[in-house]
Amino acid sequence: MPLSIVTALVRNLIRVPAAVLRSRVAKDAEVLALRHENAVLRRQIARVRYESADRIWLAVLSRLVPRERWRQVFAVTPTTLLAWHRRMVSRKWTFTERRHPGRPPTAPTVKQLILRLARENSTWGHRRIQGELARLGYSIAPSTVWEILQSSGVDPAPHRSGLTWRQFLTTQAHGIIAADFLHLDTVALGRLYALIFIEHGTLRLHLAGVTAHPTAQWTVQQARNLSMTLGCRMDSLRFLLRDRDTKYTDASDAVFQADDVQILLSPPQAPKANAICERAVGTLRRELLDRILIYNEAHAQAVLAEYIRHYNQHRPHQSRRQLPPDSTKPPAPATVTDLQAHRIRRQPLLGGLINQYQRTA
Repeated sequence: MPLSIVTALVRNLIRVPAAVLRSRVAKDAEVLALRHENAVLRRQIARVRYESADRIWLAVLSRLVPRERWRQVFAVTPTTLLAWHRRMVSRKWTFTERRHPGRPPTAPTVKQLILRLARENSTWGHRRIQGELARLGYSIAPSTVWEILQSSGVDPAPHRSGLTWRQFLTTQAHGIIAADFLHLDTVALGRLYALIFIEHGTLRLHLAGVTAHPTAQWTVQQARNLSMTLGCRMDSLRFLLRDRDTKYTDASDAVFQADDVQILLSPPQAPKANAICERAVGTLRRELLDRILIYNEAHAQAVLAEYIRHYNQHRPHQSRRQLPPDSTKPPAPATVTDLQAHRIRRQPLLGGLINQYQRTA
């Protein structure tokens, strides 16, 4: 409370004993004189301006005067006096000691980690960063990641436009494997071709091989190699989805048909019919091939193999609850909140083109 208000209250309280000690006749005469003086002043002043000390003093005195006499005693209405008293009560009983903070803010260490991931990975958007945090054991909403990036002035990553055709035969997705050819351009402007396969159920990606001259015989041999690599998992596959490229022949189809896999042909010039494989090809281009120069077949084979190993064993996928394709266990609930006790270690791949993050003790 300001010093001026306290001084005014003390001065008014000192006058109370003096008024009590006076005779009744003198007090009545003084009251009549004061009332007449107030009436004269009200005729001369349009509106009386009260300070905080005046309001407090009148509100206290109103408790000593019967309410039916308030209109004759005070220059304000009873409603104003009651409002002043309620204001005094509200200032006293604020209950600040019982108040609790609302939603706790994001820990500064988590904000720093989000900004670090955005800085070290220019193509990662807020959802990709949220997926990486979930894999590291930090549960946070994508909207929170977006707000942190926006408030820090970090521009959003390029929008990933992709095909949105629903999975072919959704109820049998775990039994479908798709194939497609991917072309690569070398430093010397030569063209290479990579044959990839992807399992719809787990999104596990397979590199069959890379060659500059993809022939029908080469495709048959890669189909045999894939069949041997999958081993017993071939028993769970029921369909092979491919386009009508002439490099696929009856001989290559026979390799899969020997394991009771039925061949499904996509319509001509309809990449959406093989959307999952086409999207995997787009991921390979955006995250790898568009950011590196390929020298020859051996270099392309090594680069693709290393990235596909990262893709299958580490990279989180939204459709799999931020799990990589090779993971079979659900993610453990996030319990880590102190980054000082659990540091995040970066493991660069392909010369730092791709980054993996691990939590260390």
